[in-house]
Amino acid sequence: MSDLSAALEIVGSRWALLIVARLMDGPQRYGDLQRDLGVPTNMLATRLRELESAGVLRRLPLRHNTRAYALTERGQGLRPAIDALGRWGAANGAGTNERPEP
Repeated sequence: MSDLSAALEIVGSRWALLIVARLMDGPQRYGDLQRDLGVPTNMLATRLRELESAGVLRRLPLRHNTRAYALTERGQGLRPAIDALGRWGAANGAGTNERPEP
């Protein structure tokens, strides 16, 4: 398996990179992630478990039986890739129906 393929096994699932990008701002509670991203709760729970199992994020204990999540050092290592994808999207009209001229 190539290095890229191995990375996509961890963060290539739908919502995974958006969750990681949101956690770049700091720890987030489960409910805040769900609300801010608009991800269905069952999908969010699945992705958080997968990312935690892969060592990308960790669960933080909070009061009153609530959960929060924070990136690990491994997860923080995704920042350059996420920043690059954001720049690529901005430069290439991602989010619009426009295509850049060749």
